[in-house]
Amino acid sequence: MLNKYARAFFTRVLTPFAALLLRLGVSPDAVTIAGTAGVVAGALVFFPQGELFWGTVVITLFVFSDLVDGNMARQLGRSSRWGAFLDSTLDRVADAAIFGGLALWYAGGGDSLVLCAVTIFCLASGQVVSYTKARGESIGLPVNVNGLVERAERLVISLVAAGLAGLHTFGVPYIEVLLPVALWVVAVGSLVTLGQRMVTVRREAAEADAGAAQGSEAS
Repeated sequence: MLNKYARAFFTRVLTPFAALLLRLGVSPDAVTIAGTAGVVAGALVFFPQGELFWGTVVITLFVFSDLVDGNMARQLGRSSRWGAFLDSTLDRVADAAIFGGLALWYAGGGDSLVLCAVTIFCLASGQVVSYTKARGESIGLPVNVNGLVERAERLVISLVAAGLAGLHTFGVPYIEVLLPVALWVVAVGSLVTLGQRMVTVRREAAEADAGAAQGSEAS
């Protein structure tokens, strides 16, 4: 859901910046790589130390590269299989760094093995949710389903909660509870989304198999 509406809004906002980068000779692939590097650095340097607010600020600054590189490719009037592959692959790397950084915090200074486990589940389930769609499409199925918690929702919920929870270091009381709540929401939402996609793929696969069998009989 956020993918549909937020992308349209931020695409309009970021179009002038994308155009500027193109005039400076920057390639979409370079933006993709630099953005991922920034997200990984922000997540793995700040989060394990409990610097949730500043980590979120750094990550947010770089996470918009995911929209900028696509915008640049459209302005150039070209899209490539390599660009799509690179973008999708590095998205998984960025997601792993974000939830990995939070897991390291809870395994260390955050002192909660339960929340460490929940965060690892968020990481793993998010990767599997993405894989189900990619795998379904690779075998010729449309995978027509809008899941409850897709990548955009996972990132927004987790990063907003992490950023707000980080205000605890500035003296805001009790706000640190937002992050555990958000992680549980993402974990449950990802599990529901995984179920939605698996049910959809099973139905579409059955329909495709039935159609192929009928075509075989008719011939």
